[in-house]
Amino acid sequence: MKHTSTSFFSICFLFLLISVQAQETTKKIEVKKPATITTVEPTKTTKEQIIPNTPKTKNAPQPTAAVKDSIPVKVDRYGIRVGLDLYKITRALYDKDYKGLELVGDYRLTKRYFLAAELGNENKTTADDRVNFTTKGSYLKAGFDYNAYENWLDMENIISIGLRYGFSTFNQQLNNYRIYNANPYFQDTPIINSGQKFNGLSASWIEVVAGIKAKVFNNVFMGFSLRLNRLVTNKEPENFSNLYIPGFNRTYDGSFGVGFNYTVTYFVPIYKKKIKPVVVQKK
Repeated sequence: MKHTSTSFFSICFLFLLISVQAQETTKKIEVKKPATITTVEPTKTTKEQIIPNTPKTKNAPQPTAAVKDSIPVKVDRYGIRVGLDLYKITRALYDKDYKGLELVGDYRLTKRYFLAAELGNENKTTADDRVNFTTKGSYLKAGFDYNAYENWLDMENIISIGLRYGFSTFNQQLNNYRIYNANPYFQDTPIINSGQKFNGLSASWIEVVAGIKAKVFNNVFMGFSLRLNRLVTNKEPENFSNLYIPGFNRTYDGSFGVGFNYTVTYFVPIYKKKIKPVVVQKK
């Protein structure tokens, strides 16, 4: 009887140990399960994520402030340009019968138009086959130039066409002459010295000018121009023609003349105007 109760107690104790061990194993499995299995919920898509913030208009977007600030600003300078005609100065070096000086200047009135003027003095002796005379006088030309050249940024070159009205006061001195001989078979007519003076002469004319001015240094310009003249008034003495007029040059056919000058000028800026280029938007 004692042996039977001892065996029963041992069996009950064994079942108790097994039950406790099974519970501990179950707890360990339940604790590790959340760590190994994770669930990821699907992301919810919203209307803002699917449809980007597009502009309401169909046109291209406006350029940003950074792009606009990067566009260079063109500056037009306005002022006075003054200088000399180098042709008249250098001509006196190789032509002993000529002395002359001409001052040139212009003022920029608008983007394209320039007020222009020339002031000069000439002393020239003309020696032809039949007559030798000396002309002395001063002249003034005033008008405008139109610049037809479209400059790039910071360029100030000029390709111009213009108009002048010229006026000159002068005197003539007849040095010597020959009487015209229609049949010079045997000998020429002798030279007759005169020295007669004709004072108080004047003339006026219209002048068409085409020229170029190029910037060679800072504020320094070189240029040249061609001129076609047409007399408007011409006060002549009796028995003598004004074959040369200061500022007009030699007269041909009594009323037409041509001219040329080669200038160096210096630009004196007075004020500036900023011109910002227009941004053209692409459609």
